[in-house]
Amino acid sequence: MLRVAVVPVGGEAVRLRPLTIETSKSMVRFLNKPLLELALLRLARSGIREVYLGVRGYYNYKDLFDYFREGYWFRERYGLREDLRIRYMPRYDTLGNADAVRIIMEYYEIKEPVVVIQGDNLFDLDVQEVFKEHLRKNAFMTIGLKEVEDVREFGVAEVCEDLRIRRFVEKPRPEEAPSRLANTGIYVINAEIVDFFREGEGRKLLKEGRMDFGNDVIPKLIELGFPVYGYLVSGYWFDVGTPERYLKAMIYLLYNMRVEDLEAKEIYGGVLGMGKSKMSLNLHESIRRRIVEKDLVFVGKALIGRHVSIGSKCYIEDSTIDNYVVVGNRCEIVRSAVMDRVRVGDRVRIVDSIIGRHALIGSNTTIINSVIGDNSVIGDSVRLVNVRVWPHEQVSSNASIENYVVRPHYTQQY
Repeated sequence: MLRVAVVPVGGEAVRLRPLTIETSKSMVRFLNKPLLELALLRLARSGIREVYLGVRGYYNYKDLFDYFREGYWFRERYGLREDLRIRYMPRYDTLGNADAVRIIMEYYEIKEPVVVIQGDNLFDLDVQEVFKEHLRKNAFMTIGLKEVEDVREFGVAEVCEDLRIRRFVEKPRPEEAPSRLANTGIYVINAEIVDFFREGEGRKLLKEGRMDFGNDVIPKLIELGFPVYGYLVSGYWFDVGTPERYLKAMIYLLYNMRVEDLEAKEIYGGVLGMGKSKMSLNLHESIRRRIVEKDLVFVGKALIGRHVSIGSKCYIEDSTIDNYVVVGNRCEIVRSAVMDRVRVGDRVRIVDSIIGRHALIGSNTTIINSVIGDNSVIGDSVRLVNVRVWPHEQVSSNASIENYVVRPHYTQQY
C-alpha cells in the first residue's frame, strides 16, 4: 500500500498573481478553504497517511505551517478512519520540484515509493490504483496523464500501446502534439530516485541545477531507458495555475464535489450553505425564505460561507461567497469567487472575476474578467475589464480601466 506523499509547494505562482503576491499558491482560498486542503483530503481518502510539504520561502512556510500544523485535525473534521500526519522540508535551498522531493526523501530517510502531487492541482484519483499499475508494470516512475483539449500549456506524452512513455513534448502547437495526453504532475516514484541523483547522469543534473521533473528529470530518465509509464486519469484534474483555470475548476467542483467534503449542506436547490452554528442555520433559513419570496435569485450552483450578509434583489449564478462577506443591494455576481471579508456596495456587477480577501468594492461598479488582490479598495462607479489589481492598491472612483495591471506606484499594461 502506498502511504507517503510529497508535495513541492515552493513555486512563485506568477500566473496566479495578484492572489499569490502575499499568499502561498497552495493557500489561496478556493471553495472557502485553502486550495491544498482539497488535494490533501483526496490523498487521505485514498489511504495516504504521511504528507511531506516541500515548503520554500517565508510565505510558503508560514502560511502552510500555521494552518495545517501536524495535520491530525483532518481525521476529526472529515471523518477519516486514520490520522493524516504532515511534516515540512527543513530550510534548505532547492533547485526545482525534483530537488525538493530528493531533499525530503533523504532527510526523512524515506525508503518506500511515494506519490508526488503539485500544490495547485485538484484531482479525482485513487492513488492506490496508480500504485497497483506501477507495481504490475515494474515501473521506476508512473505519471498521471489526462486528455486535454488545449495542449499548448502542458507537457504532452508520446506513449506506446502499454503506456510506456517515449518522450514528452513541452507546450507543443496543436499540430505538433504527439497526443492529447498531458502530464498532470502526479507521479508515483520508487525510493531509488534518491540514488539516481547520487551518481552518473542524475548527479550531473543536480550539479547543473536542472532539477525540474517535467523539463529535466523525466526526459533524462526516459533517455536512459528507465521504465517510465503513464496512467490515464479518468476523473477530473485541474491545474489551478491561472485565474481562468481557477474559475473553471471552481464551477466544475460546485456541480460535482461531495457536499460533505465542502462542509456544507443544501439550503435550496443548488444553493449550498456552510456552518452549523445557530447563526449559520438562521442565515440558511433566511436565504431559503428570500429565494421563495423572490427577493434573491440564484441560478446554477452557489456556495455561501458563514456569517454572510446579502442585500435585497441580488442575482447570483455559479459563484462562491466566502465567510463574513457583505453584499449590498441589487448586485449581480456571475461565475465569480468573492473571498472572505469582502464588502461589496450597492448595484455592483461582478462577472468571471476573483475578488481577494478583505477587498472593498464601491457602489455602481462593474468588474469583468478581473482579479482584485487582497485588501484592495475599488471606488464607486468604477469599470474594470481584464484588470489585475495588486494587494493594498486603490482604484479611484469613476475610473474606467481595461487590460491593465494596477501595481504599487504605477499602472502597467500587460
